Formats: sequence, C-alpha cells, structure tokens
Amino acid sequence: MPVVVTTRLLDHLTTRLKPREYIELAAIYPVVLAVPDNKRNLSPKNRTLYLSRHARDALEISAKKSLIHIGNPLKDEKGVPMPVDGNYWSVSHKPKYVAGVVACSRIGIDIEEIRDCQESLFRKIADHREWGLADTDKFKLFFRYWTAKEAVLKAVGTGLKDLSKCKIAQVIDENNLVIDYMNKRWFVEHFFFNEHIASVNKGLYDINWSVVEGTGIRGLED
Repeated sequence: MPVVVTTRLLDHLTTRLKPREYIELAAIYPVVLAVPDNKRNLSPKNRTLYLSRHARDALEISAKKSLIHIGNPLKDEKGVPMPVDGNYWSVSHKPKYVAGVVACSRIGIDIEEIRDCQESLFRKIADHREWGLADTDKFKLFFRYWTAKEAVLKAVGTGLKDLSKCKIAQVIDENNLVIDYMNKRWFVEHFFFNEHIASVNKGLYDINWSVVEGTGIRGLED
C-alpha cells in the first residue's frame, strides 16, 4: 500500500509541489541485525568474515521485504556494490550491529555507535558553518554528520576520498538532513537505537526501518 507523506517533509524534498499537496511514494526497507554476543569475541579475521556474512543476511531480509530478488550480489574491483537488474544495495557492519538495504536507485547505509571521540575529528568531518546548523549534543551531531556523509558517498561509490566535498546543507529535524554533493541535494534519514545511529539516503522514498534483536524482529516506521 502506498505511503502518504505530509507537506512538512515535502517542503524540503521538492520545490515543485504546492503547499498542502501530498505525494504517494514507494518505500525502502533498511534492516539492522544485532551481532550475537558469542560472535563478538571471535578473532579479528573471523569476526570480519562473520560480520560481512551477517550484513548479507540483513541485505537479504531487506530484499525480501522489498519484493526484490538480489541473489548474491557482487562488488567491482574497487569494492563498490554492483547493481543487480537495476537494483542497488548497500551494507554496513560494526561490532554490535550490521545493516543492509536494497533500492531501485542509488542507495547507501551506514551505522555507528554514538560515543565520545577526539575533538580533532570534528574538523575532519565538517567545517565551522556545518557545525553551526544545529544546536544539540555534539557527539550525537558528529555521528549524524559522519553516517549521513558516508551513506551518500557509498551511494555514489566514491568513498571517503570525497569527504571534504560532501557538505551538510540543512538540518531539517532530529531525523532528517540534507547534503550537497556533486551538484545534487541528497536527503538523509537517521534512525536511533540502543546508543547507535543508522543513516540512509532516502530521495523521495518512505523509509521503513526494521531491527532484529536476538530472534525477534520489530519493524519501525517514522
């Protein structure tokens, strides 16, 4: 069933629509999977292999929820995910959680644990103007910016070498912001869970988040 998005977000998504109009949008389904406790103490090599496979499990769930068959997708020689029959995909993995998402347009997802970090990293992630766009907890904002930029760079396939060219243009609210990159505006949505943040570039899609903790799944919609 199509999802109706209200004018509050539409005002930021497009300038072509008049106030009070509505638009029916397709949905994408990012999936976050918890890493079992007994897998967090594997050797570094085995842990990396496990997290990569587990992220593919999240990707498969996202594909099924999207009614898309993606099989075992490959990456190119630069490590960039290759589309399958016009469908794009992205994964992310960290020690406690992994994530995957499938969409019919360029997509990127990133997750991080929100934690204290060195002040020197702030200058690498964003400039003075960008930090002045929001007045909130600085570490929360740091990881909003970091995961949002990483998601967009993943979607394009350029990687962190273009981090300095990827600029926060606007902070819409606690869960949405806009990035300027390659002469294009990218809309990014955040999802907060268990002291972590996940970010995905959304375009004009509605985002339906799902989190799997242990053996149970809970779908979360903003």
